[in-house]
Amino acid sequence: MSSQDIVARSDRHLMQTYLRAPVAFVRGEGAHLWDAEGKEYLDLFACLAVTNLGHAPKAIAEAIQAQTAKLFHVSNLHYCEPQAKLAEMLCANSFADRVFLCNSGAEANEAAIKLARRWGHANGGKRFEVVTALGSFHGRTLATLTATGQEKVRVGFHPLPEGFRYVPYDDLAALDRALTDTTAAVLLEPVLGEGGVVVPKPDYLAGVRKLCDERGILLMLDEIQVGMGRTGTLFAYEQAGIVPDVVTLAKALASGIPIGACLAKSHVADVFGAGAHGSTFGGNAVAAAAAVATLETMLAPDFLPGVRKRAAHFRAGLDRIAAKSPKVTAVRGMGFIQGMQLTEPGAPIVAACLAKGVLLNATADTVLRFLPPLVITEDDIDRALAVVEEVLCS
Repeated sequence: MSSQDIVARSDRHLMQTYLRAPVAFVRGEGAHLWDAEGKEYLDLFACLAVTNLGHAPKAIAEAIQAQTAKLFHVSNLHYCEPQAKLAEMLCANSFADRVFLCNSGAEANEAAIKLARRWGHANGGKRFEVVTALGSFHGRTLATLTATGQEKVRVGFHPLPEGFRYVPYDDLAALDRALTDTTAAVLLEPVLGEGGVVVPKPDYLAGVRKLCDERGILLMLDEIQVGMGRTGTLFAYEQAGIVPDVVTLAKALASGIPIGACLAKSHVADVFGAGAHGSTFGGNAVAAAAAVATLETMLAPDFLPGVRKRAAHFRAGLDRIAAKSPKVTAVRGMGFIQGMQLTEPGAPIVAACLAKGVLLNATADTVLRFLPPLVITEDDIDRALAVVEEVLCS
């Protein structure tokens, strides 16, 4: 099919829940994509922080092929080898003692919210509220869009679940005032992604941890966008020097195969007894095998140091563009999640870059969001940023 045919068929039959750019990709390799007509694109978006190991990574494809040759799926009323391996690897390389596996980021955050409520119920029954940040994004289910600190995602979906409270991001005093005897947990992104790539002050998460400890409240971190190496460490919380109670993952966990995970310390996880929560496909054998291979790749000794080196090269290039372009007022981010604050809407710039063969994204209206595959080469970084510079400085 041609791109035009793919677009037409999609628009005819799919619910119109996305504002899609008029391009249809049919093949990818590393940081490169090709459309149905064979035009090549450089990817600075990684399918929204999903393809952290690039497109069609060989090791993941081989793991998927090997697993599909043996077994697609095992009921969660029985045991599954890839699921066991994945849970063990996640616990061994994080703060967590237990893992709940599901299919998406929204489901991972649903699990975290339910876990917080269940924990509050088990500890006296008064605590049920979850405090989140204005500008945050936590998913599209009724509970997770209510947890999201953006009113626009809630329009038309009332009545919403009760028990959520919002505070300004990176404001410890405001958070302190919002915590009450009914607060069960604080749920935060270590870096606001959809909210405009906002990086908090260096001591913010440590301050949140201290407040939670003082009040006997859970600290839950949504690392769905920033986890799995994107900030230069396997998990973003590592750079804050803290130990959370709960962390949620999805997106890049299986390199594009749908999966989600809710990681927790045992004092929280233990309140989920048999029947308290579940998922038919959670920890599916094929998805779990892909996630195991993804983690094996990222845990290789030279992988994360290489990510940090290339991310520093990328950030230096963004800073050079910002110094030249009157359209840019700031650059902010960590590792390979970077935002460029503009003086004008970002959508036309995204479209102009796409026409020149470079994928990126605009969020919060005036922020260009850059989420390259972690395996992108310095040569590809330079080629892509040359296009961004051409568009922003013209």
